[in-house]
Amino acid sequence: MISRPWFGGGLDGRHVLAVLAGFFGVVFVVNGIFAYKALTTNTGLDTTDSYRKGLQYNARIAASESQMRLGWVPRIRVSDDLARIDVVVEDRVAAPVGGLKITGLIGRPATDRFDHKLVLTEVRPGVYETAIGALEAGNWAIALELFRNSADPVYQLRQRLWLKPRH
Repeated sequence: MISRPWFGGGLDGRHVLAVLAGFFGVVFVVNGIFAYKALTTNTGLDTTDSYRKGLQYNARIAASESQMRLGWVPRIRVSDDLARIDVVVEDRVAAPVGGLKITGLIGRPATDRFDHKLVLTEVRPGVYETAIGALEAGNWAIALELFRNSADPVYQLRQRLWLKPRH
């Protein structure tokens, strides 16, 4: 039995050129689509103004060391109905730390679409709370800044929260 070569009449240079051009043309078009989608859907930036923040890195390290020397232990609690956040701030010997102003932000880690600004008020010494409306269950990120009598925060807290669904 005699087998017939490809394309009926044989494979010559034009056929090879057409196959290679078609293959690389498809690769080029697909790469172009992926590059366009990557550049238009995500900037790749994790933070705005990262250059200036990088210049302030040593100051951030000093602030972190100062924060550790305070010895404060803040605890974040979310109410059972997921509508209120409490922050309890105690010092090294579990004494309440009162007289603070606490502001912050809570949102989903992957997007800023669900961000809520927070302003917590002191309800009793060392206990601060705010109503936030009912949060959805799932993964949340909270960032808080604790102020005394200055414009600069004396303590910064960043924490992930996993909120269980209500039953």
